[in-house]
Amino acid sequence: MNQPQILESMLELSHFLGEESRQLAILGEGNTSAKIDAETFFVKASGSCLGTLGSDDAVACRFDALLPMLEEDAISDQEIEDRLLGCRVDSTAKKPSVETLFHAYLLSLPGIEFVGHTHSIAVNRILCSPLADRFATQRLFPDEVVCCGAQSVSIPYVDPGLKLSQVIRQKTQAFLDEFGVPPRVILLQNHGLITIGKTPGAVKAAMLMADKAAEIFAGAAALGGPVFMDEGEVNRIANRIDEHYRQQALKL
Repeated sequence: MNQPQILESMLELSHFLGEESRQLAILGEGNTSAKIDAETFFVKASGSCLGTLGSDDAVACRFDALLPMLEEDAISDQEIEDRLLGCRVDSTAKKPSVETLFHAYLLSLPGIEFVGHTHSIAVNRILCSPLADRFATQRLFPDEVVCCGAQSVSIPYVDPGLKLSQVIRQKTQAFLDEFGVPPRVILLQNHGLITIGKTPGAVKAAMLMADKAAEIFAGAAALGGPVFMDEGEVNRIANRIDEHYRQQALKL
């Protein structure tokens, strides 16, 4: 895709995730991003709404102005603010989201072109409970495995911004080391979820399926507790040839 097509895809993804009836994000919640090329990416402007995101709310930013921050610890809030403004390709563009740094990192992973982040009511119901880690590491039904992967990354609550981005990188790298591929879903305790993929469709599918899984998880918990799939069953679904074909058909 060329840059205008990438922007249009990001806006369509944003409007989809921001549709209030889906209960994924309201007001200024959540954000999206899309890789333009090896040097730059679009990210949602701070305070803008996913459901009504316009082209001037998608800020083009430079990877090389952001990724080095992940190696730094002693950065003041003011310096972070200055660097967020300084990473813009167009200095007259709006301020990027405070969570731009984790978007930059995730878009630097192999095969990742789009990122979506929401505050799903169904998912947060679990992430604000003691069962968050079980929801991340165990699966309830085959389509959850197909769309969300065999496991999700679980992130303990961390202050949004630099610290959260650093922990996301640490936990995601551990996932990559263990499984050899990037995660599809990253769960932020007491906060929300992130879904990533090569296409907007992959981001949507993981987001919607994680939301559905959360609804089922909560309902099962109310009926005596979730009955999870066996690890062998999960691995079987994750590696079946016919399921890989279905993933391709779903553009996952």
